Amino acid sequence: MAKAKASEIDFNNLGFNYFDLPYRFQATWKDGQWSEGELTEDAEVHINEGSTVLHYGQSDFEGLKAYRTKDGSLQLFRPDRNAARMQNSCARMMMPGFPTDQFVDALKQVVKANEDFVPPYGTGGTLYLRPVMFGVGGNIGVHPANEYIFRIFAMPVGAYYKGGMTPTSFVTSKYDRAAHQGTGQSKVGGNYAASLLPGDEAHQAGYADVVYLDPISHTKIEEAGSANFFGVTKDGKKFITPESPSILPSVTKFSLLYLAEHELGLEVEQGDIFIDQLDQFSEAGACGTAAVISPIGAIVDGDKKHVFYSETEVGPVTQKLYDTLTGIQFGEIEGPEGWVVKVNE
Repeated sequence: MAKAKASEIDFNNLGFNYFDLPYRFQATWKDGQWSEGELTEDAEVHINEGSTVLHYGQSDFEGLKAYRTKDGSLQLFRPDRNAARMQNSCARMMMPGFPTDQFVDALKQVVKANEDFVPPYGTGGTLYLRPVMFGVGGNIGVHPANEYIFRIFAMPVGAYYKGGMTPTSFVTSKYDRAAHQGTGQSKVGGNYAASLLPGDEAHQAGYADVVYLDPISHTKIEEAGSANFFGVTKDGKKFITPESPSILPSVTKFSLLYLAEHELGLEVEQGDIFIDQLDQFSEAGACGTAAVISPIGAIVDGDKKHVFYSETEVGPVTQKLYDTLTGIQFGEIEGPEGWVVKVNE
């Protein structure tokens, strides 16, 4: 694949696709410590055939974005939370955590080196950053690797779901996303490999994505296929997200919980959301770094279909949350202390 050229990219019409940008960051773990790490132009990763990532899925990853503000400066949104979540995922996978300060510094290096690929302010595009770690080296037994690679690469992206802030329909899945004592709370590769078939079946049936129910009773919503779920009650006063030991702790979700309470004055709750009690909600959505907020117009569960605010228009609370969150991310609104990290500082 040829290196991407910023002059050839239509920043107003970006999807969610890979680009081979000029630079990425890589550090290696060997003999019990991390190397200093450096930027590299090589998009290829050279690993041993016995690497644990290939046989046993010993890997995890993160996703976050860099934003261009109105004055042209660049900033990150809560990167320390992504660092902490990746450290938790690493602990679950028996991999060494990458220190937070080095994590944030590496992100800044990648953004600065690929600055020309950060979409202009006003296009709605962002520079998506993908930190990833995986076990490498000559291994064959079922045990943790002795060597690891940590890498961050980037690409300019637009909306994850086609239509952006246009409501879409989701369908409940017969498959389980994760077990309660499994790896659902960690951002590990195997979770997503298992989601490919359910997601493909949903797309083939005309839905934007699936809604996974709890693996024990199949009565409670856990997550959407690629994002966390939220609902707004019919009186417009309560913002609710599911609570479960197998839900990935979304940085976006916890940011929305804070904003819903402190900026919109809503009551917030993490708790059970039963699939047969959706009539309590007037609005619903999927939220995550890639999706930001994707309004859910309807959920189909078997032969039942629940329509929320509208299948064509965004509800007022969802719109306000989206405007507030993206306003902070793009530097239009001052957010809580520590949420925004300037790349050039």
